[in-house]
Amino acid sequence: MLSLRRVNQYYGQSHTLRDLDMDFPAGRCTCVMGRNGVGKTTFMQCIMGLSPLRSGDLEYQGRDLTRLPAERRAQLGIGYVPQGRQVFPQLTVAENLQLGLSARRDGKKRVPDFIFDLFPILRDLLGRRGGDLSGGQQQQLAIGRALAIAPDLLILDEPTEGIQPNIVHDIGDILIRLNRELGLTVILVEQKLPFARRVADRFLILDRGRLMAEGDMDALGDDLVKEYLTV
Repeated sequence: MLSLRRVNQYYGQSHTLRDLDMDFPAGRCTCVMGRNGVGKTTFMQCIMGLSPLRSGDLEYQGRDLTRLPAERRAQLGIGYVPQGRQVFPQLTVAENLQLGLSARRDGKKRVPDFIFDLFPILRDLLGRRGGDLSGGQQQQLAIGRALAIAPDLLILDEPTEGIQPNIVHDIGDILIRLNRELGLTVILVEQKLPFARRVADRFLILDRGRLMAEGDMDALGDDLVKEYLTV
């Protein structure tokens, strides 16, 4: 579904992504892993067009994305939940969700009911401003907004960061349902190893901007965890 070839990126003079070759198969849930500062968020931003590639190619469902702006990528069916959620604090929950509809390919202007089935709390908070929500509620809103575009691919950057444990578990349940029951392709960056093992069926490990290991989640052994993931 998504392929990267010879991707390089820089942050100032720092070479943050180095000659990445990656494939993300349709229908799978892939977790991008690695210690802080190895390039995971930069990688997500490159996929979404928020950080233009210095060199390399990016292809999604047979289409070259390399020079497409971020809004066009959303219109092609890529939903994005950024690190830190980035809901609009002065807009209501309803208005935040409506923003996601602007990228729908079918032109529908009504928030799908299944979003409220996944996140019942959002229906009760429709008139509340985004900035007044708890961290867990904001994360549910951010995921709901990304799902409002009816994506084929959902990308989440640190979806459990700063979230209370019961909401983390609920988010895991929802991602499993979206991926395994509804067939949505999922890519997530995640630091919590138990969450990653529970939700994802594939892993990729980055270290200093390079791809160091990849495979089915069952192949993520203690040796890889010790070498690349423990602090």
